[in-house]
Amino acid sequence: MTPQQATRYKSNRTDPNYHSPEFMNTKESYKKLLYIFIFAVAMAFLESAVVVYLRALYYPDGFSFPLQTLDTGIAITELFRELATVIMLLGIAFIAAKEGIERFACFIFTFAVWDIFYYVFLKLLINWPESLLTWDVLFLIPVTWVGPVVGPVVNSLTMILIALLIFHFRNRGKKTFFNSLEWARLIIGSVIVLVSYTEEYTRYMLQEFSPGKLLFSPFSNEVTQFALDFIPYHFQWGIYLTGQLLFFIAIFLFYRRMKKMASS
Repeated sequence: MTPQQATRYKSNRTDPNYHSPEFMNTKESYKKLLYIFIFAVAMAFLESAVVVYLRALYYPDGFSFPLQTLDTGIAITELFRELATVIMLLGIAFIAAKEGIERFACFIFTFAVWDIFYYVFLKLLINWPESLLTWDVLFLIPVTWVGPVVGPVVNSLTMILIALLIFHFRNRGKKTFFNSLEWARLIIGSVIVLVSYTEEYTRYMLQEFSPGKLLFSPFSNEVTQFALDFIPYHFQWGIYLTGQLLFFIAIFLFYRRMKKMASS
């Protein structure tokens, strides 16, 4: 908001027939959210359709651990498909928004909606997962992530909350940002959650191979064969919840600070 707009807003805010400049911005913001929501849902269906095809080919009796052997070409294609998905989600955020904090909000909102509806469509199409505690391969970059479905769903709901708060305060005409302590909690929380998803698999692989072997020869026959025997047994709930707690602390501090700024 420019100084002139701010002055006009303050002088007319008591007029019931007056709409501030943020009124139209609010409408535009939620229209934008609707558009990227539709995009994310469509992408989720596309993602789930690919998984339906793969499971029909490799898991005709239903998905379970240990994993089935994939052709090296298909495995590499799957890695690049995941990378391409993230690039597309980033791309729509850069198209939809002009400023860094709004791009961040658009990205995490789109990513979260995509992730949640991916499971919604799998449930509708092949009645999977059986429950929110069903184990899944969540991601493959930079290493394999595994965990119960409820983990990424809760992460996604958290991201949606953050995105909506950012849009809410921006629509009130206030400069919206995370301070350094809030960013630190969000980043450290993200690292901790990532550890909870990758710790068991990484520990399993390091029993047999050096980090260099895993980094530079991830598709060698011996590495892939050993990886295929991996069966997750114990999710690190303590680590995961610690990361989530840091998210909620950061959200609370951000909301409290921005609310004070908005009322000043």
